[in-house]
Amino acid sequence: MTADKNQKNSTLGFSATTKQRALWTPSADDVANSRLTAFTNWINDTHHLTLQNYEQLHAWSVNSPEAFWDCIWDFFGILGDKNTSDEAADRVVTNLHKMPGANWFAESKLNFAENLLRYAKNASAEANKTAIVERNENGRVANYSFREIATKAAYLAYFLRENGVVEGDRVAAVSTNSHHAIVGMLATASLGAVWSSCSPDFGESGVLDRFAQIEPKVLLACANYQYAGKRIDCEGKIQNVVKSLDSLAACILFDPSSLSNSVPHKPSTTNLSSPTSQLHTWESMIVDGQKALGDEPTMHFKRVAFNAPLYILFSSGTTGKPKCIVHGVGGTLLQHLKELALHTDVKTGSSLFYFTTCGWMMWNWYVSGLALGAKLIAYDGSPFHPEQTALFDLAEQQDVEVFGVSAKFFAAAEKFGLTPKTTHNLNTLRSILSTGSPLAPESFDYLYRDVAPNIRVSSISGGTDIVSCFALGNPNLPVFKGELQCIGLGMDVSFQNDETNHQETPITGKGELVCKTSFPSMPIYFWGDDTGEKYHQAYFASYPNQWAHGDYGELITHQLNDGSKQYGVMIHGRSDATLNPNGVRIGTAELYRQVEKVDAVFESLAVGQKWQGDERIILFVKLKEGISLTESLVDEVKATIRRNTSPRHVPSKVIAVDDIPRTRSGKIVELAVRAIIHGEEAKNTDALANPEALDLFRDLSREVLND
Repeated sequence: MTADKNQKNSTLGFSATTKQRALWTPSADDVANSRLTAFTNWINDTHHLTLQNYEQLHAWSVNSPEAFWDCIWDFFGILGDKNTSDEAADRVVTNLHKMPGANWFAESKLNFAENLLRYAKNASAEANKTAIVERNENGRVANYSFREIATKAAYLAYFLRENGVVEGDRVAAVSTNSHHAIVGMLATASLGAVWSSCSPDFGESGVLDRFAQIEPKVLLACANYQYAGKRIDCEGKIQNVVKSLDSLAACILFDPSSLSNSVPHKPSTTNLSSPTSQLHTWESMIVDGQKALGDEPTMHFKRVAFNAPLYILFSSGTTGKPKCIVHGVGGTLLQHLKELALHTDVKTGSSLFYFTTCGWMMWNWYVSGLALGAKLIAYDGSPFHPEQTALFDLAEQQDVEVFGVSAKFFAAAEKFGLTPKTTHNLNTLRSILSTGSPLAPESFDYLYRDVAPNIRVSSISGGTDIVSCFALGNPNLPVFKGELQCIGLGMDVSFQNDETNHQETPITGKGELVCKTSFPSMPIYFWGDDTGEKYHQAYFASYPNQWAHGDYGELITHQLNDGSKQYGVMIHGRSDATLNPNGVRIGTAELYRQVEKVDAVFESLAVGQKWQGDERIILFVKLKEGISLTESLVDEVKATIRRNTSPRHVPSKVIAVDDIPRTRSGKIVELAVRAIIHGEEAKNTDALANPEALDLFRDLSREVLND
């Protein structure tokens, strides 16, 4: 595809000409200096094209996916053996339009850790630069260079080999967001083994529901963790987990609280279970590795197939035992580099922060920033402790450039009355990222009014299923209120409904988010799903040969001054949680956006209740401290919803509760609440951050729900 040579070049800067005013527009310098522009120019030179704006670039990426993904490999200089077979010299993908069934870079080999540690080579000028800044809620800070991280990873890889870990074996972690987890992943990947992790706040059954399925050979675990000023001991739980995992050859225990190897953790026992499951400490592992390999060990990397397993991530598990989603080495790397560099504009030396646990895919995502030479800020603790400004304090103190959190964090910060624009120096900040749930339009207003008026706010959406995004930010496009800026490069996305299902490129109307062409970061399989039936049912049963993601949303078209179109994305909620009163589909996010305008409401949850042969909307609200739900407040909530949406959106009942149940990544669990109010039982509550909140809904009297 070539562009019209007479079309105005987008690097001159532009603003939207639609009725909606952009909240932020990139300057000419922003666009000229972005990595996305450098990539576009490189594509034009390499393929003799004249692509002049994002609309044209995206169209080329989905119309020529083989060339596009091949260019991603080459542009970022992936370390590996691309298409090693002479017969496959020009082959990037086979069965492109078969889902599942497409095979990307079938003849290629690479190592994930080798690419993430490319800046750690002894001859590299960047080797002594900071790779990880580790910070806990007590304010303790530790810095680790690329060379130090590679050295620790080499020692741990030696330990893993000594305990029988080989290509394809699993290494699991119950870990805080610390350098221990990052080193653990790098050491595991260097051997061609498979990494899986979860947060230490999971209960014993929650850990076993996940790790018992994948049978890890080595477990890395924190002895304790701290949250909101409380120290929680994990040794008893870890002992029981180890005793229940017959596959284990060893367990390494570490203490994340000191942020120093000079204070070794002394475990309460030297043998957690049988003689084949010996307990080691992080410090003893380092010492043993140092004795065997010396002070400057050489890191060895086993190159494996492009589609060899790298990560096992887990579904939330709120409706059954968690699904074990296996992601491949090459697809994960290519997708993450594309999103971090081109869509987020991460560069060498960029200070990258994301508030996440090791049980959320955003951890896997942001850790890939090492491959770009970024400096990772790894924070462990409560986002609002010891002060409600804790994360904004961190952003100021660490000169954060890319600041990522969940959408609920910003909603809470606004309710707390935080105004970082006036209380903090955030001059280094270039972009804010938000995910976990749709970022409400009011949160966009809050960010530009009270946090950082002159930076790019990028709401992003994808998930564990693809360990990446379908829609996300763009350094070359304006930001519009309530919208994700664009569909990601190489992602052939549309929103399908009964009217648009047979159109090639539906661009209007609400519908199911589907991806019509294969992409490299699709899961390679589900663990234990020998026939592939579970994998097929999860994504391809609704729309044959298309990926159905389970999100309900729409595209919004903006006409830009350079003559191109920008397709913004609005996500209205999960498809399986969509409300359906009188046969009208309503996304739950549509309600939340309005309810959060009411100052007295801290947060809310909406479900559909079967009622007299139809469905009615029940809205549960958590109010600010000291406020009671009065008839006038109910009227205000309903009036706000009716005024800004439609009469069909107005809930039949508004009920106050003390807490809203959510997953550990901050997502509200509408399905669990809907099951409970219909007399059913929610499954696997260990997947929730606050499972006790479900009791509030069990305790509601039948009279409250049935009148």
